[in-house]
Amino acid sequence: MADSQSNARLRADAGTPTSGVIHVRTRLTADFTVISNALAQRRGSAVTVGVAAYISSLPDGSSVSIAALCEHFSEGEILISRALRELEAAGYLERRRERTPTGQVRTRTYFYDVPDGGPDLDGPPPPKPPGPPRPRRRQVAEEAAPPAAVTTGAMSTPAREQTEKPAVARPALSDADPQAVAVLTSLRRIDPRLVLSEQEAVRLAPAVTQWLAAGVAPSQITALLTARLPDHFLTRPAGILAFRLRETPLPAPPPRPLTEDASRPFVLPFQTCDGCERAFRAPEPGRCRECRAGGRLRAAG
Repeated sequence: MADSQSNARLRADAGTPTSGVIHVRTRLTADFTVISNALAQRRGSAVTVGVAAYISSLPDGSSVSIAALCEHFSEGEILISRALRELEAAGYLERRRERTPTGQVRTRTYFYDVPDGGPDLDGPPPPKPPGPPRPRRRQVAEEAAPPAAVTTGAMSTPAREQTEKPAVARPALSDADPQAVAVLTSLRRIDPRLVLSEQEAVRLAPAVTQWLAAGVAPSQITALLTARLPDHFLTRPAGILAFRLRETPLPAPPPRPLTEDASRPFVLPFQTCDGCERAFRAPEPGRCRECRAGGRLRAAG
């Protein structure tokens, strides 16, 4: 006897959720990145999480500057810069200024899978990358005791006071002219290479404000800054824009409107001659010049 077959639908597994997302897992053996749930499920901006995931997937040595990130993402430099600041404040990203053996100063970016002091399920937090070497004299001074004098044998010499330079407050984007910042951020629509960071826009905004105060329209400023650009930039776009803003002479100010007296000089009104009834200009009614001259001739004859 043949087995009976049923057309009823199979019952769902007991562990399958009745609502929400259902993951279809695939075991990846290449081209994948491991990201902690604390970062992937971080509350706040989705741009911040996306930038963090993208930086995590890049190999060491890849450029993660604001310009490089803006070339990859469709968001502008302001949102990208804000995402980097949030990651830096949360401890995922660290930017250091280091000096190379040749004496040049460069910025190195370090990205941590687990922020400093955060939970780590796999073990202790990874050590921070070593900082740049410092002079021996400064290290000895930092390790010295805090008292004002150091006694060696029978001699007492005052310790060198360590004074730190106060941090220079950089101007914020909110302090710049919003119309000038809008002109600068719109340049990348004309040329995608003209991507500016927040600090670069703040630094260039005063020059654009001078142009706007001189009567130059925003469209004219955009045309002057984007016309005849080189095929290859040998420096940052901000350097080229700063050069053009500095070297391009400002247009002459518009002429001042004339006053009513200067624009419309006083004109004598028309009068009707009492003798020949012709029209002539005079301050008061009377006779025209010919009638006055003829009257004088008749009186003389």
